[in-house]
Amino acid sequence: FLSCPLLLPPPLSPARSLATPSLLAHARHRRRRRRRRRRRRRRRRRRRHTRHARESASEFRVPGSGFRVASCEFRAPSPHSAGWTEGGGKKDGKQGKRKACLLLRYPMHAMALRRRWPFHAIVRGKALSKYQTLKAGAPLATTAHSRGVSSYLLKGTKTVFRAPNGFEVKCPDVNAAEHNVYDPATLEVISSVPEMGAEDATEAIQVCEEAMGPWSRKPAQERSGILERLCQLMHQNKEDLAHIITLECGKPLAEATGEVAYAASFFKWFAEEGRRAYGNVIPANSPSKRMMTVMQPVGVCAAITPWNFPAAMITRKLAPALATGCSMIVKPAEDTPLSALAIQNLAEEAGVPPGVIATITSSRENTVEIGDVLCESFTVRKLSFTGSTHVGKLLAAKCAGTVKRVSLELGGNAPFIVFDDADVEKAAEGAIASKFRNSGQTCVCANRIFVHKKVYSAFTEALSRKVEGLKVGHGLDSGVTQGPLINKQGFEKAKNHIEQAVSSGANTVLGGDSPADLKGYFINPTILTDVTPDMIFGAEETFGPIAGLIPFERDEEVIRWANDTTAGLAAYIFTRDVHRAFKVSERLQYGMVGVNDGIVSAENAPFGGIKESGLGREGGQEGIREYLDVKYMCFGGFE
Repeated sequence: FLSCPLLLPPPLSPARSLATPSLLAHARHRRRRRRRRRRRRRRRRRRRHTRHARESASEFRVPGSGFRVASCEFRAPSPHSAGWTEGGGKKDGKQGKRKACLLLRYPMHAMALRRRWPFHAIVRGKALSKYQTLKAGAPLATTAHSRGVSSYLLKGTKTVFRAPNGFEVKCPDVNAAEHNVYDPATLEVISSVPEMGAEDATEAIQVCEEAMGPWSRKPAQERSGILERLCQLMHQNKEDLAHIITLECGKPLAEATGEVAYAASFFKWFAEEGRRAYGNVIPANSPSKRMMTVMQPVGVCAAITPWNFPAAMITRKLAPALATGCSMIVKPAEDTPLSALAIQNLAEEAGVPPGVIATITSSRENTVEIGDVLCESFTVRKLSFTGSTHVGKLLAAKCAGTVKRVSLELGGNAPFIVFDDADVEKAAEGAIASKFRNSGQTCVCANRIFVHKKVYSAFTEALSRKVEGLKVGHGLDSGVTQGPLINKQGFEKAKNHIEQAVSSGANTVLGGDSPADLKGYFINPTILTDVTPDMIFGAEETFGPIAGLIPFERDEEVIRWANDTTAGLAAYIFTRDVHRAFKVSERLQYGMVGVNDGIVSAENAPFGGIKESGLGREGGQEGIREYLDVKYMCFGGFE
């Protein structure tokens, strides 16, 4: 039976006969290892293409869109561009350096481009039936995105200012008209920035909405680390940033350097506060329920900022927004756009993803239509504004249509009260700090200086002596402490206040005129005596280096005069009597009161006013709450 050949099994091949289970496993391992090597080679090749594309990318605008699509040089054929040249023509498939545009077939290839290329564009509108090159002249409306690539590379950039130490201020090249930025001390053009409008504002809202999702999902610790790096970058570049502020705003270089430090402090403060945006666990009213609250970002925010603190007024709004996970559209004043662009440049360098911050620059002519877009957009869920009371009321009314949250820091009419028991020298120092900082162009400047009759002469003499030591000139010149007013409108308003006060009986102790040897909008520091509460100082915010001294006799009288205004931002009192200090502070109808101190602003304290001086608070623990929504969650079904 065993010798029957039909029943014997077929002979094994030599290789098969030696293939033990361990050898077969080893062969499978070698195949897997070869596949892994091939995958690594492909990844290295893609990274090489990406790196070269970032180095040699050129951009062009797609008509009908504010964004740019990149055309890139590459050293090996790409699966999405092989055989196509920049103009869309054919070329042989040889290896080597060639130019090619990103190609897209909608919607199939959008995800492929996202995976395989550092840029991708999603065509919105009709689907394309064949490969099509995105080039100038193509009637496509696109939205550009990036993976690890600056938004400036996608839109294109241009350098609009270069500081002495090499820091470059860049802005998106949107192929728009430009408006000039002037040095108020010399009236010379220092830069030109894009003249953006309503379309650009709409696109900025869309970009911020798309960028906010990934940014808000980052852990609070990660966002905090980015803000701390941004704070460090501002300190590292403080000389260049201060130079920019002095040129476009006019304030002396020493004050501008202090503003940079003050502006950076908000990133440091809110980096820490962002980690502590705690919710609450609420004791349930039923055994079957669990109740809690969480804090969530309010949404896309918009900030409209003034020119008098072009850096600090932005960071005071931007820092809490970024810390909570919001994105923000920044509309700086038409006079001072360079500081806003510089902060955005540094933010992206620190790690803030492109699109989280969008800066819109424009002249006064386009500001209204941009404001309308920001107020009427339902996507924008919060508007923060610092500026005049008149404009703030208009913005609040427009925001009511979409019931968005509003923060307003509006005009002030600050009283500065010197009681008969005050230290006259310290009071004069406080008046210098409060009244003549930034040439009197701050919202918390002492606008009405009330001095008790017993110390009126002594205070006038002390203040005059200190004001005589102020030096007027260009902010970059050595020793200058008083710069120009920002523009012609501010200059004419300050001159008008002096003329009206003098015509009503006030006496000029110092100043009242302009330096003859200076070209810009300069006014010499001015002291007026025998001013009465019914003069123009009592009704309007001066915003200039003009101190009007009003005598008083009784506490009740000065408190009544101080509160006789629709404004309620800041007030100052100087007294040695602690009981009087508490009593007067409590009765003054103002959001902030400085006692024996002429400067009340700090990053860790709430800044804001009451009455017609605004809504909400900036800075301190209260500042971050303006950018958070409280969500209550109730879980049932517990047995």
